[in-house]
Parts: sequence; C-alpha cells; structure tokens
Amino acid sequence: MSNAVTSKKKGGFLAGTANYLDERVGIAGIVKEFGRKIFPDHWSFMLGEVALYSFLVLLLSGTFLTFFFNPTMAETTYDGVFGPLKGAHMSSAYASTLDISFEVRGGLLMRQVHHWSALLFVAAAGLHMLRVFFTGAFRKPREINWVVGFMLFVLGMAGGFTGYSLPDDLLSGNGLRIIDGMLKGLPWIGSYTSSLLFGGEFPGNQIVPRLYSLHIMIVPALILVFLVVHLFMVVIHKHTHYSGPGKKDTNVVGYPLMPVYVAKAGGFFFIVFGVIMLTAAFVTINPVWNYGSYDPSPVSAGTQPDWYIGFLDGALRLAPTGIETVVNGATVSWNILLPMIVGVGLLGVVAVYPFIEGWITGDKREHHVLDRPRNAPTRTAIGAAGVTFYAVLWAGAGTDLIATNFKMSLNQVLTTMQILLFVAPVAAYFVTKRLCLSLQRKDREIVLHGHESGRIVRLPHGEYVEVHEQADVYQIWKLTDFKEYAPTLARPNANGVITIRARIRSALSKMFFEDRVSPVSKTELEAAKHHAELH
Repeated sequence: MSNAVTSKKKGGFLAGTANYLDERVGIAGIVKEFGRKIFPDHWSFMLGEVALYSFLVLLLSGTFLTFFFNPTMAETTYDGVFGPLKGAHMSSAYASTLDISFEVRGGLLMRQVHHWSALLFVAAAGLHMLRVFFTGAFRKPREINWVVGFMLFVLGMAGGFTGYSLPDDLLSGNGLRIIDGMLKGLPWIGSYTSSLLFGGEFPGNQIVPRLYSLHIMIVPALILVFLVVHLFMVVIHKHTHYSGPGKKDTNVVGYPLMPVYVAKAGGFFFIVFGVIMLTAAFVTINPVWNYGSYDPSPVSAGTQPDWYIGFLDGALRLAPTGIETVVNGATVSWNILLPMIVGVGLLGVVAVYPFIEGWITGDKREHHVLDRPRNAPTRTAIGAAGVTFYAVLWAGAGTDLIATNFKMSLNQVLTTMQILLFVAPVAAYFVTKRLCLSLQRKDREIVLHGHESGRIVRLPHGEYVEVHEQADVYQIWKLTDFKEYAPTLARPNANGVITIRARIRSALSKMFFEDRVSPVSKTELEAAKHHAELH
C-alpha cells in the first residue's frame, strides 16, 4: 500500500513538473516537434556523434583539472614526490602539472583522458567533414553549416594547441618557440605581434596565463556556440540520407529521435566514454616528467607536435631554405612565409569549397540525398588529391624520425618529400577519377545484366551462356539514383559579350563533367529486362 502511494506521489510530482514547464516554455510542443525528427541509420553518421561525445568528455575532464592547475610562469623549486626532478628550478605551471600527475588522486588518469579526448575530437571532426565532403552533404542549403563545421574543426585544433602548451615542459615550450619564430618571420609586424602575444621577449611571463584563458574560456565557449548553431541547422534543414527506397517494407530511412535514437545515442556516448577511459588508463600520452621543463639546449630530434598540427610543422620542414628578399629595409623570409601561406590557403580552400563548386556547376537545387562518391568522380578526385597533399605535409613533420629509424640521409628524405608534395596529389587525382568512372561502368553492367552467377547453361541452338542473377529493386534504385550533369557553356551576357568569368566557369565546368557515365535510363532498363526474359 505504501509503495502504491509513493509511486502515485512520484507520478504526480513528475506530471506537475511537466505541466509547469509546458505552461511556461511550451516544452510539450518542443518535445513533440523534435521527438519525431528522423535520423538516418547509417554507420558514417556516427563520426559527428563521436566528436560531440568526446567534446563532452573534454569538458568533464578539463573541469577536474582546473581545480589543481596553477597557470603561472612564476619560478619555483620542485619539492614533490618525483625524485629525478626534486630540487629542480621550474615554472609553477610545470610543477602543478607534475603534482596533478603524481600526487592528485586520479590526476594522471584525468590528464590522459583530457588529452586523448582532445585528439579524438579533432580526428572525429576531421573524418566527419570528409564524409560530408565526399557525399556532397555540403550542397544547398547546407553551405553555411559546412562553414560552421569547419570553424569547429579549427577551434578544436586551437583548443588542442593551447592546452598542449600549458604544462611548460620541454615539448610544449619548443612548440611555442616555433610559433614565436613564425610570428617574427612576418615582415614589418612580426616582432610586435610576438611581443603582444608573449607579453615581451619569448618566453615572457604572460604566455601561460593567456593561453589558459583561451583554453578554458574563450575557445570552449566558441565551440559550444558553433555546436549549438550546427545542431540547430541540422534540425532546420532536416538530415541528409543515402539514396534508396528506405528499409524493406517501409519508406523510413532511419529512426525518430524519441525514443529509439535517444536510447541509441545514450548508449553510444557511454561506449565512447569507456573507450577513452580505457585508452587513458593503459596508454601513456605526453609524459612531461620525462622531458623536464622548457630549456632550448636539450631539444633533440624526435620532438613532435600533436598529430593535427603536424601538417603545419611539415610545411615548415619542407619549405626551401635560403630564399629571402629585402623590401623597404624589411627582410622577407619566404622559407617561413610560404608554409604559412600554404597552411592558411589549404584551410581557406576547404572553408569555401561548397561555394566554389556551386558556382562552377551552377547547381541551385536543394539536396537532401547524398551522393555516392563514385557518382561525383571529379569531386572525389579533388578530395583524394587534397588528402594526399595533407598526408605528405603530415609525413614531412616526421622527416627526422624517418631518417633515423630507416638509417637514411635526412637530405634525401626531405628532397623525396618535396617532390611528392607536388607529384603525389596529381597522381591521386587522376587515379581516383579513373577508379570512380570504372566503378560507375561496373554499376551500369550490374543494373543492365545483373550479377555473374557462375552457372553455365546450353541454349537449344547449342550456344553456351552464363546465367546472370538480376539485381533487386533496392540495389537498382541505389545504382541508378543520381543525376547526370553536363558542362556549362560560356554564354554571352546582356551586352552580347562572353566575359572572362564566363569562360573560366565554362572551362572548370568542363573539367568537372566532361568525363562522366550516364545513369541507366528507364528505356535501357526495360530493354535489358526484356532481353533477360528471352534468354
């Protein structure tokens, strides 16, 4: 009897609370509206979720660490439990990092959870952007959301770098020294910019407090804002999905938010959290006690930044040396400026690519169905070339490790990487495009003639043929549901003049669509079915 009364009271309390909220903020309408949103059921959509969940882990672990970290460059003498550094002079930031690692209960685990989740956040965001790119999910009306996602990726790198630099150990100090050198390489404004950031001559006494403010307040706040905008635009624009008639016997391409997707997302969050915790518990990362506090004298080969900054470090290493010019009394060091231009240029092209493709193709339609990468061969080839270019820069950050581990000449490794930086992306472009076109032709054969069964039969007139098994309606839908685009012609404007802009657009459109495989038409499909019935 008492249990029934208690249950009734709890039910009344919950109902009253729900009614209170509904009367004031319309929570019932919100839940009803968002609860019936359909989310596609495909593994590739989990990449964005991994980024979101790893960011939540970042917030939780980072909050724990803020209680114990001392963000100051004030000099102190270490008197902690780690014997090899006892009595050493160091900054308070480095000393507090050692204390977190060795004296705070669970401190080392939380440090490693924080670091691994940061790496996972940037990796998942990058892979999510690649999925969006190769499937064409950035097209109208989602161009702005692509830019928002790009900003999240850049902010993730910024958050990772500012956090990586806080301990003031040998590796982080070396990374900051490289940033200082790049800033000072800017003509005319370099010294002033460096002094503004570091609060004087490097390393200054302000850099760690400033990075700390960026790391725990400004960057996370911006990430949260862009995350909210990103998710809001996903809801407004509806979710993209892959081509097909939906699940068999239904017209559904996914599951509603409530209750199916919420349950799946909740379970997936704990899986991601668990994997990060296990990795942090068993795999050491950034053992700052091995390196000591920052001192430029013991910096040796093998010092590497976190992976997401590797392409910038590689650009610096692969840049040719000895190319300087003097302009109005200022020395322009191109071996520093070129890597900065390449890095910013690469990111800039990624940010505005949806607008570039939209202008070239002239495609103003709304797109909610994703492309198969093979059905957009030029875009896929461009993506493969960009990934290859990035990969060569990334590998360039490890030239010293490659040379020492494989006992090769460092100069030969550098020269090889410099050649690959130009040759490999071009090769990746042409190979990828031909592969996509070949796969499209294979799809045509499957739709028209079916799958090879391996069964040979003899016809009444003596001919031997292989029996083909026709593809089902779901596979045919997937293989034929794409649009054939034709190159845009250079047409005269209102004054009867074909402008240079129109000619450039036409040439680029020809590059995009000149080599293409047409989808199987309804007439061809009916003719193929009739031919199969005759045999």
